[in-house]
Amino acid sequence: MTPESVRQAYEAIRAASGPDVTVVAATKYVSLDDMAILAEAGVEVVGENRAQDLERKHAVYGDAFHWHFIGHLQSNKVKVVNALCELVHSLSSDSAARRLTVQALLEVNLSGEESKSGVPPAAVGEYVERYPLVRGLMTMPPLADNPEESRDWFRRLRELAEASGLPELSMGTSQDWRVAVEEGATLIRVGSELFSA
Repeated sequence: MTPESVRQAYEAIRAASGPDVTVVAATKYVSLDDMAILAEAGVEVVGENRAQDLERKHAVYGDAFHWHFIGHLQSNKVKVVNALCELVHSLSSDSAARRLTVQALLEVNLSGEESKSGVPPAAVGEYVERYPLVRGLMTMPPLADNPEESRDWFRRLRELAEASGLPELSMGTSQDWRVAVEEGATLIRVGSELFSA
């Protein structure tokens, strides 16, 4: 991974996704030292999965990026996220929602998979009503080899957001972000496609 390879991948994804989509670099597997490569490459928004990694990386590169939290948000980690992030993609509990002071996307478990976090679709309305910091929805579709298999899940999330008057949709990762953009994503979370070149 070099600044030039990341820059080329990043610019290609931005060009293909369009000006209305925020490309969030998923940094779960990016080391502290390699965060410098992202900064040099011009990456603007990073998404971290773990609060302790967020603290460590933010302490060194805090001013280099806009910081999002994209991992499972435990209520005991909300204080860290409030202090360091401008957006949470993965709100999925009342206990975390009550503590949040930054804007959030509600994670929706559309498929009902027990291994996934998120609220059921039927709960979206009550969360939006109770928590004014919720400005959109996020989902992780079931794992699939073909990106097209994610389309129906992304479409359902968009319809849920529209029904609740929510403007933001975080959906799509390195394998299926193109389909997500076609279905209305406003944020995509990409990792391997940025860093593997």
